[in-house]
Amino acid sequence: MIRRSLTALAIAVGASLLPFAAPAHAEAPAVGTQVPGYYRMALGQLEITALYDGYVDLGASVLLGASKADVQKLLASKFIAGEKVQTAVNAYLINAGGKLILVDAGAAKAFGPTLGFIGDQLRAAGYSPEQVDVVLLTHLHADHVAGILTPEGKPLFPNAEIHVDKAESDFWLSEANAASAPKDFKPFFELARKSVAPYQAIGKYKTFTGEADFGGVKAVPSNGHTPGHTSYLVESGGQRLLILGDAVHAHAVQFARPEVAIEFDTDKKAAIAARKKLFAWAAKEKLLVSGMHLPFPGIGHVRTEGKGYAWVPVEYSPIRTDK
Repeated sequence: MIRRSLTALAIAVGASLLPFAAPAHAEAPAVGTQVPGYYRMALGQLEITALYDGYVDLGASVLLGASKADVQKLLASKFIAGEKVQTAVNAYLINAGGKLILVDAGAAKAFGPTLGFIGDQLRAAGYSPEQVDVVLLTHLHADHVAGILTPEGKPLFPNAEIHVDKAESDFWLSEANAASAPKDFKPFFELARKSVAPYQAIGKYKTFTGEADFGGVKAVPSNGHTPGHTSYLVESGGQRLLILGDAVHAHAVQFARPEVAIEFDTDKKAAIAARKKLFAWAAKEKLLVSGMHLPFPGIGHVRTEGKGYAWVPVEYSPIRTDK
């Protein structure tokens, strides 16, 4: 009797719950967008924020000094396939206490819609362009300097001074050099002049020579890719970060084969020598390094491997506040 009553009760309770059963979920649509392009890390007492300007597809044929078969083999070893290689464009923001220093500023829309997001990423990272005090340029190619302007051609960083190596400035801003340049290279001169002109007009475009010091950030001459190409060494609390600039474009190829140049190098022999010197230094001293065309966030280490080097990306890590 008790068993029949319990069974009836169970059936009744089950029936009473049926109307309240959770409905089946509709399929969630794909979001279709990526997270904001910034990555933050601590370096001693400094805070470094990598900013992702976007990407550009480069043809593997622009890599010079290795056979097509060798290049494709090296690309395949990193699971990169095809003639077009997706290449990041990065910049690095250094919060040095009372000063914000930005190294490079991306391309704006000089090379199409996949680039030009430095301002957006800066805001997503919690800063505004107006807060930037100094912009240090590795060189005056458009994918590093065009981003200092708004789409309307006004200074994106109105309170910042722009600094670049004097030899670099003299080369790209020379009317004579522009006039004698091959047709395909003339736009590079035009974009460099157009990008810096608004800052020149307000007295905020500055040049330096040699190992200039910007308060925790020191210029490291590394010419070759361009006449005044400059890397930057950031140091705090015994920790060091070497910002390579364009010493490397194709990580899958140029670490293993640092003798491989790229078509855009002004002086290929000097560019190769600079890359080898920077890689050897970074590997020996175990420096953190970053690069404007390394896979975002473009921060990691360099180690020797065989007759060349290997790239070891940094692991995602929270900001440590307990040090």
